[in-house]
Amino acid sequence: MHRLLAAAVSSLVLAAALPALPATPATPSGAAASAPPGVPRMTDDEGRVLTLRGWNIEDKTHRGEQALSAITERHLRDMRAQGFNVARLLVFWDDLEPVRGRYSQAYLRRIERILDWAEAQGIQVLIDAHQDVFGPAFGHRGIPEWATRTDGLPFTPHPDDWFAEYFEPAVQRAFTHLYEDPDLRWAQARMWRVLAGRFADHPAVLGYDLINEPMGEMAEGEDLPSAARRIEREQLTPMYNRLADAVRAADRDNWLFVEPTPIVGEGVPTGLGKIEDHRVVYAPHFYNAAMEAGRDYDPAAGWIEAYEAAVTAYPKAYRVPVVVGEWGPLNNALPNMGRFYREALASLARYSSGWAGYVWCYGGGYCAVGEDGRFRTNKEQTAAPYAPAVAGVVRDEEWDSLAGVYRLSYDARPGVTRLSLPPAGRGWRVEVSGGTRRGDRVYARPGARVRVLVDRG
Repeated sequence: MHRLLAAAVSSLVLAAALPALPATPATPSGAAASAPPGVPRMTDDEGRVLTLRGWNIEDKTHRGEQALSAITERHLRDMRAQGFNVARLLVFWDDLEPVRGRYSQAYLRRIERILDWAEAQGIQVLIDAHQDVFGPAFGHRGIPEWATRTDGLPFTPHPDDWFAEYFEPAVQRAFTHLYEDPDLRWAQARMWRVLAGRFADHPAVLGYDLINEPMGEMAEGEDLPSAARRIEREQLTPMYNRLADAVRAADRDNWLFVEPTPIVGEGVPTGLGKIEDHRVVYAPHFYNAAMEAGRDYDPAAGWIEAYEAAVTAYPKAYRVPVVVGEWGPLNNALPNMGRFYREALASLARYSSGWAGYVWCYGGGYCAVGEDGRFRTNKEQTAAPYAPAVAGVVRDEEWDSLAGVYRLSYDARPGVTRLSLPPAGRGWRVEVSGGTRRGDRVYARPGARVRVLVDRG
């Protein structure tokens, strides 16, 4: 979800439908990052508590034989050098299956090459079935043209405000057919069986994001929040269960990531129901309409607090962890953006198992770094000390960005805790009590209370 949600929300009176939430004081930079009660954390096969920090990687410009060619080994190497451990890789159904029933082996090999680079760098990959405005039938990427059915309804492009195209009748009807037509349901499930069958055993694969930012068709007289909750309840929930079955036919172990509609970004709780699977992650995106329209962060508006309240309701109800699949403003150098990054990162740490920023590329706009490979203004705050894996029960964890101090406290269980420290001018000083540190690993006897203190040297 990017630029035009502000206008779309305004025209569809979303603001009037949102609950009145008072602006609460922002969490200080040193506040503890403990998950709210009832929000579980991701764990690995050893039972260690996981934290994912990373970025999206994409190639939206090339198709066919050139697909994914804009992603290079440098992307993974540079991300790892800054301490990141996850990449959300955008893949497109229209590249995988340009002709119905014919899957591109060249495209699968390119995905595999990126996974191999990631494995070499120690980065896990979330494979995201991406779509923007449905797909190439409307000038974008995602669902193939052969799977796009509009019933002859009109479509008017919006070159300057592409998110508005989601509200065009033809696009909305295409989503309805994708969700409801038996042959398209089958085709989408088969696409996922192909992907999971090819990559289930690749060491770099963390899991599968089943569809990016799904939308749908509004009924006459329906406001946007009501439409979003109905679409999530009646169409997305059964779709995710179908796709979960398809993936599990080939892959029993990797995580399944499910997204609500992008409207959650305005603090609207999702209408998603239960996904019947043993390894589900709730994966909302974290974008603000006003900021996507170019405005500065307004701390008094209470948006971060409203968003946090909305996105934690589902994982509390269904006992699933949260990983935010995309976030980060376009205009990151505005006066209040330094505060935004501090407060957003503190919020994400309170309830999520991690996040993937949008997007790791070399240039302007949403890019994390410039052409010289250095972080763009304020985005350097995303590279901070953290524990990718904790062998124990986390009691307290905090990163004080202003003081440059990271603290971790946990009750040890069998296994090894891992630390990640990004580059720092004078290095980092690390103190461990209750355990022993060897490089980036911390060892402790089960039952010990371990405390880790990291600060700038």
